[in-house]
Amino acid sequence: MSHSKAEILVGGAVLAAAIGFVVYTGESTGFTNAGAGYPLTASFRSVEGVNVGTDVRLAGVKIGTVTGIDLNPQTFRADTTFTVAQDVEIPDDSAVIVSSEGLLGGNFIEIMPGGSLFPLEPGAEIEDTQSSVSLVTLLLKYVSGGGDEE
Repeated sequence: MSHSKAEILVGGAVLAAAIGFVVYTGESTGFTNAGAGYPLTASFRSVEGVNVGTDVRLAGVKIGTVTGIDLNPQTFRADTTFTVAQDVEIPDDSAVIVSSEGLLGGNFIEIMPGGSLFPLEPGAEIEDTQSSVSLVTLLLKYVSGGGDEE
């Protein structure tokens, strides 16, 4: 049961590479930064295409992640919780929109900053929300002639 030095060195190199891949994957997916930031909430009519882990962006830059989506049985709206990076202060009159990356791209949460001088406190709710527009619904409306014609 003697092991040569070459076998031990190769085993160590494989182990180091595996650890490197795990660290890289954690950083690139934002998993390691999951706790960094403060929580905000928003209530949407529809969050179609948004899941836990979806990006939260401001001016196209990722500043957070969706951490929870629950159906509110009283309002029948999707109550969404997301984190925002600690160093980003969102004005308290900002809007939150479910945006699309394009025709075939996925959806993400976009924050449209307001002009207020007062930032949102951790755990605050953003009242001004806009849900995603379903491309299928728009196409069906167009094909069936569902537009208002006078």
